[in-house]
Amino acid sequence: MKANLTIDGYEINDTNNCYVIAEIGCNHQGDMEKAKSIIAKAKQAGADAVKLQKRSNQNLFTQSMYNMPYINENSFGETYGQHREFLELNKTEYMELQQYAKDLSITLFATPFDFASVDFLADLNMPAYKLASGDITNIPLIEHVANLGKPILVSTGGATLDDVKRAYETIMPINPNL
Repeated sequence: MKANLTIDGYEINDTNNCYVIAEIGCNHQGDMEKAKSIIAKAKQAGADAVKLQKRSNQNLFTQSMYNMPYINENSFGETYGQHREFLELNKTEYMELQQYAKDLSITLFATPFDFASVDFLADLNMPAYKLASGDITNIPLIEHVANLGKPILVSTGGATLDDVKRAYETIMPINPNL
C-alpha cells in the first residue's frame, strides 16, 4: 500500500520529491521582520514549508516555573514566563505571516503544545499540524489535533515503538491524514 498525505496541495508519497519543512520554531525571537526573513530564506533554500511553534505558556507551565527568574544573555524577560511570552506571536502576526508565506508560495503551519494552542491554530485554518516528540504519549492532545481532520505529522524522537503504535492507533480511527 502506497502512503499518501496531502499538505496544502502538495502530495507527499513514496514517488514524489521529498517534502522539506524548515523548522523556525521560536527562532524569530518575537520579531516579525526576522520571521519573514527566515521564511524567505527557507523558500530560497528550496523548502516546501516552514513550521512555527505555538504555546499557551500560562497553561503549559506551572506558576513556579512561569515565575522563575530567567536572567541570562539570551533572556527576553526577567522570568521564564516573560521570556516565553516575548517569543509568542499573536493572531494578527500569525495571519500576517500566513499571507507572507502564501505570497512566497511556501506553506506555513505549526506545532501546538497545548489545547489552547491547538484551538488558536485551528482558528487560523492551518493546513497541517505537527506533534512534538515530547507529546507522543499525550493522548488527549493527540486526539484533539486528530479531531481537526487536518494532516498530522508526528515526531517520534525519543519515543519507543509502543509509543509510536499508540499514537498511530489513536489518530487513525479519527483522522487518516497521518
